[in-house]
Amino acid sequence: MHWQPMMQGALRDRAMATAWEIADGLAPGAEPSLAAGSAGLAVLYAYLAGERADAGYREMAVACLSRAARTISGQPVSPALFRGVTGVAWAAAHLGIHSEMAAVEDLFEAADRALLAGVSHAPWNGAYGLVDGLVGYGVYALERLPRAAAALGLKKLVDRLSALAHWDSRGATWLTRAEMLPDRLRTLAPQGCYDLGVARGVPGVIAMLGCVIQVGVAVPKARSLLDGAVSWLLSQQLGADSPSTFPAWAAPDAARTPARTGWCHGDPGVAAALLMAARAVGEPAWEREALVIARRAAMRPPAKSGVTDAAFCHGSAGLAHLFNRLYQATGDAELQLAARFWVEQTLALRRPEAPLMGYPCEGGLLRGAPGVALSLLAACTPAEPAWDRMFLLSPT
Repeated sequence: MHWQPMMQGALRDRAMATAWEIADGLAPGAEPSLAAGSAGLAVLYAYLAGERADAGYREMAVACLSRAARTISGQPVSPALFRGVTGVAWAAAHLGIHSEMAAVEDLFEAADRALLAGVSHAPWNGAYGLVDGLVGYGVYALERLPRAAAALGLKKLVDRLSALAHWDSRGATWLTRAEMLPDRLRTLAPQGCYDLGVARGVPGVIAMLGCVIQVGVAVPKARSLLDGAVSWLLSQQLGADSPSTFPAWAAPDAARTPARTGWCHGDPGVAAALLMAARAVGEPAWEREALVIARRAAMRPPAKSGVTDAAFCHGSAGLAHLFNRLYQATGDAELQLAARFWVEQTLALRRPEAPLMGYPCEGGLLRGAPGVALSLLAACTPAEPAWDRMFLLSPT
């Protein structure tokens, strides 16, 4: 894909200035993770270094990632992508920071062990999603291909997803057990629910299975699961009078309510996951469905979107990047307009007198100012933002 800068003129200048001001105002904390800590800052600084060919930013990226690796080595090891060792190692692999880090091989060894131990555990009793479960391990494994541990990890990942799948007349889905739900949702779904968000749910599985098939691992089993998952997902659409195409979750005997517009839950994330899977396996019908979902999301009135902040996870910066990614993939003018609108909304949330221009100081790439900066950078520069592989928005 040839990535095109979406923003031009004075608005581009404002967006770029905001991204640089955020970056220059950040300071690494104690949190080492990819989603909320030093590993995520390393990703931001490395992409800024690429934009300016600035050795200083590259050094900051190495320092942040080294700090993250040292910190996480002294903690109980979680394999989770967003908050554990595979996320820190993903950043090292993605950025190509090897020779600059003395402990990089130890980091990869720990992450490979965590990956293989996780996906080899049967029956699987943990989360299956991107943020803290099986799908997230797959993101790390994809970045580490063609290494043997990565290929084996992906094969076992498909085995675990196959064993966990619930099949019915609509297709295949995956249950989030009640004990894994927040209290409010557990009250509404005491038997568990089926999550329809990319972050922890079925759309993330769909995007992952498309990637696994594209790299040629466990293709027959993965394709069967993918076909079943897409069939189930499309059966969950709400009526034409609903403000969103999909609910955030579904459960037996529970009312299905519209989702807000976002990455973690919402139609743009679903559309991006479905489009990526469609392109991976050559399914034009799925691609048409994805475009319809994306266009409808782009036309949703902002007042009904549920957006209240600039966070990547569920806010305006995430929508700016989602619609930009969808526009770059399809060339659709409506999606381009939506992307520009959400960039403008992100800039409108600035408060220059507050720390980091009023964007959240905490929260990292997922919920804070670093994610805002990366989204703005992607809207303004010709370098493809492959960092969004961590969000399952582009293939490896």
